[in-house]
This record gives sequence, structure tokens and C-alpha cells, in this order.
Amino acid sequence: MIHARLTRILALPDHGTFGALVLDGQPFCVTLEPYHRFNESGKSCIPEGQYIGVPYNSPRFGAVYLLADTAGREMIEFHPGNSDDDTRGCILLAECYGKLTGEKYAILNSGKTFKNFIKQLDGCKLFLTISSAY
Repeated sequence: MIHARLTRILALPDHGTFGALVLDGQPFCVTLEPYHRFNESGKSCIPEGQYIGVPYNSPRFGAVYLLADTAGREMIEFHPGNSDDDTRGCILLAECYGKLTGEKYAILNSGKTFKNFIKQLDGCKLFLTISSAY
């Protein structure tokens, strides 16, 4: 089992919730989730807490990790994407923070980072702890 900690560090209503992911004690990547909207399905980040992630074959993204027991929510995945428009309630992974066209804050180089995430986990279960530092 891989132990992971996602620490949320900045939340902006029009841009999302930005964080950092550590895998087995080593910094791995940056994250992006929707802004906190009271756990509303498809529009909010999930509550802080502990979750188990398992490999899953997503119809949209292929190989991803799916979180279990997400407090009244379903189909919360780790998957690639760059802006909060891509999250639909899920957790996006990327190499760095940046901006997309215009003034939209985002995360960049998601595809490559996500492939590295899948490779590093190598089918193992993921024990995830989510907390906020803001």
C-alpha cells in the first residue's frame, strides 16, 4: 500500500483548490480540485479525511485511481486535467502551477505527471490523507 498526503494550500472560488501531493514521504506533484462548495456532487472538493484509492478503468480517462467512501459522493478519481473546469469533483495531478489562456489559474504538464503517478503506484492500493494548510 502506498501512503499519500494531499495538503490543500490555496482555495480560490473562480479557480479551484490547489494543493501538493506527497507519496510515501516524498514530494510528488501539485494538485487541483474544485473550490469547496459544501461537498456538492460534481462541483466541490471532497471533505478532508482519509480515503482508500484503488486502480480503476475509467470510461473517459482509462487507467485512473478511484477513491472509496467519499462521504456521499461517487466516482471521485485521480485523473489528468489542467483547470477546475476539468475536475467535476475529482483530483487533478500535474507538475507545476501556472496559467492557461487569459487569467485562469491552472496546473500544467498533467498528462506526463499522471502517467508517472500510475507507474509509481503500479497497481497498489493508495491510503490517502487530505488536509488543509490555509
